[in-house]
Amino acid sequence: MSATATETIATTASSSLPLPKARPPKIDFSSVNPNNLGTLRKLNQVLFPIRYSEKFYKDVLLPEHEEFCKLIYYNDIPVGDICCRIETDPNDQTKSRLYIMTMGVLAPYRSRKVGSKGLQHVIENAIDLSKKKDAPKALESIYLHVQTSNDDARRFYEKHGFREVGRVDGYYKKLEPHDAWVLEKVLNESTEERP
Repeated sequence: MSATATETIATTASSSLPLPKARPPKIDFSSVNPNNLGTLRKLNQVLFPIRYSEKFYKDVLLPEHEEFCKLIYYNDIPVGDICCRIETDPNDQTKSRLYIMTMGVLAPYRSRKVGSKGLQHVIENAIDLSKKKDAPKALESIYLHVQTSNDDARRFYEKHGFREVGRVDGYYKKLEPHDAWVLEKVLNESTEERP
């Protein structure tokens, strides 16, 4: 059989068979732990223009941060992270809030819902914690600082319900511009009346 006949048969056969559906990408999370801390360090070196201290890496391993410090995987490849800490609200010592210390996704994986799913995971865990009767303090909100030149990040967070609640001049000492917006998402209006 000639090459042309074989190609014709192959083309005819393949056009009559349904193509297998492509699997949707798998986005998973893994709590940061001593075994994958090196992966977090490497991601942070690539994602962020500043170097994080040893205290940062010790803090992300604290048990109370386990649900809020995650590596983000895209089809089993580590492509991002989100790391948060719980803080006492300076205006009300009986309440707390979640601070997003870092959140980043490698450039080739942006616009694939990776960051959105990571943020949504943290928001859902924060809402769950805010509803617990035995929580030590009511978790009222999630907040973060965004460099004033980072309009893409600001739009991303606003799309997820965050709003600007302030601006800190000189927040970033080693970056230009030095100023940051403070963005916040109130978890739920009824956290005052926890069940």
